[in-house]
Amino acid sequence: MKVTGLALVPPPTAADLPKVTPELLASVLARYSRSNEGLASILTKVDVNNPEASIDRILKFVDYGHASIGGLTGGLAIALDGVSMWLAWKIFEIATMADGQESSTRYITMDAANLPSPAEIGIPADLATRWTDVMAAAFAAYHAEYMRLDLLATAKPELVRLPPDAKPAVVTRLRKNYALDRARYFIPFATRTNLGLVQSSRMWATTVKHLDSLPNPEARAAAALIREELIKQSPRLMRHSSAEKSYEEQARQELAASLKLGLERLSAQPLDDEVWVKVDREAPPWLPETQPVSEALRHRANRYGHQGLATRRTRVTFAWNNMALAELRDLNRHRTGHRFSPLVQGGFYLPPEIKHSDHAELLKQQLELTRELLRRGSPAYVYSLLLGAQTPFEHSTQADKFIYEAELRTGMGAHFRYAEHLSAALREFFHQMPAARSWVVEGTAEPE
Repeated sequence: MKVTGLALVPPPTAADLPKVTPELLASVLARYSRSNEGLASILTKVDVNNPEASIDRILKFVDYGHASIGGLTGGLAIALDGVSMWLAWKIFEIATMADGQESSTRYITMDAANLPSPAEIGIPADLATRWTDVMAAAFAAYHAEYMRLDLLATAKPELVRLPPDAKPAVVTRLRKNYALDRARYFIPFATRTNLGLVQSSRMWATTVKHLDSLPNPEARAAAALIREELIKQSPRLMRHSSAEKSYEEQARQELAASLKLGLERLSAQPLDDEVWVKVDREAPPWLPETQPVSEALRHRANRYGHQGLATRRTRVTFAWNNMALAELRDLNRHRTGHRFSPLVQGGFYLPPEIKHSDHAELLKQQLELTRELLRRGSPAYVYSLLLGAQTPFEHSTQADKFIYEAELRTGMGAHFRYAEHLSAALREFFHQMPAARSWVVEGTAEPE
């Protein structure tokens, strides 16, 4: 694991990186999430004397919308190379005020060399070899399914949804994404990824305190490295970033609840889809909501448009019983409101193109390893999970934020499984708020 701060001065070395403009900082972090090079390597290609040209080159490559970049232009930036996917998920859950990016599964190394050692993440010594073997088998399944699906899509191009008049390079990329996005459910949650976050020093101090209070050694190691980097820039606040009793107690209770629920629900059989949505429009009698829902929504040109009070004042909680970790990693990054998952394996999702029976032995071995870690009360059980593990996930926020997320995650280029989950939530949302139906743009996630 390596932690790097971006707001430092002299020329590029791994420890001392160049001073960058806010927009250049944002574009560098965007490029970082689409690369496995590491931050220092990307910065060597940046011309700090001509930031506009560097920004244009980067944004041309990553093809991000303006909104996903704009949020990254302020605060203190920290890049964490080589953290597990679990730790990246946890940091996004904790850092509710942060803007950030994580490396896509399409761009990181997929083999056992890209795993932390068992000792680093607290795998009991007598289970280390067993854990290593299961993870190796998971990567082998990933590569086998990727190759099979890539060949299948080559032979049957109609399987891949393509934009009209797609150029050959686009066809190739989308075909590979078709295979990658379906094979990814075998990727271990312990796989190393890269993470870049921007937030205020105040929020960084809270984040580090929370990490330092968790029982996982990887989280505490990350807290120490982040603190060491940020204390150069915000020494006063970072003095208050060590583990604290209330954080430790809540972490203990949450782990105990997850261990209990995990043992009760542990399964390798896929769960049927269930969704739960609660829309609360109640307002105080002295300040009733008078705006029609149509007036709150109809003036937008797209999902970035401003919504009115009728949706901004409406509370929405939405939850799924079966969010695979592959999808949870991204939906957990929608930073408004509160997100919660007990992070247990209540089932195992594979897309229709992959048969559970073809991987029965792997899923059995993974399940039994997870069961043993849960039985021992080990917080390291999270590292035995694969991205196909299905867990409950709840998000509470306001209706305008829910509508934005639903339009984004069903819109052009959205992953097929996001679209299924958000479409289901939208149907229930429309049942409770029917006046919104005509003004919310539910997409078809094309092309992939």
